[in-house]
Amino acid sequence: MAGAGTGAPEPAVRKSDDEWRQELTPEEYHVLRQAGTERPYTGEYVDTHTEGVYQCRACGAELFRSNEKFDSHCGWPSFWAPLADGTVRYIHDRTLGMDRVEVRCSNCDSHLGHVFAGEGYGTPTDQRYCINSVSLKLVPRDADGSESAGS
Repeated sequence: MAGAGTGAPEPAVRKSDDEWRQELTPEEYHVLRQAGTERPYTGEYVDTHTEGVYQCRACGAELFRSNEKFDSHCGWPSFWAPLADGTVRYIHDRTLGMDRVEVRCSNCDSHLGHVFAGEGYGTPTDQRYCINSVSLKLVPRDADGSESAGS
């Protein structure tokens, strides 16, 4: 989480508000572009154990892998690390009277969720990336070990 709130490069994908509204469902737009949150335990990927890669629903950037996903029982998909350095960016978030670190897609600046540290889950990083299902698209791994583009 180093660099939270520091100057990050401009996102590669830049669209107008109208373009985002045309491309995303109302729920996707609310979460991805307005930093909303889906209701706990309602998301498509909360209990998913399918092997593959999780992409940003807005731009398709690869963000997380299934082998970093774990069952936190918090109501949202949880990961202990992003796919690689630079795939997400961090913003200090003091909304709703809380002190949190927001996680955004580095490629299109869409809201994904928040990251928490020191909760004692026993993951390699001691972090929990609490990510909205609606912010993600899972591309399952094929039997041959490659990611399937047709999902």
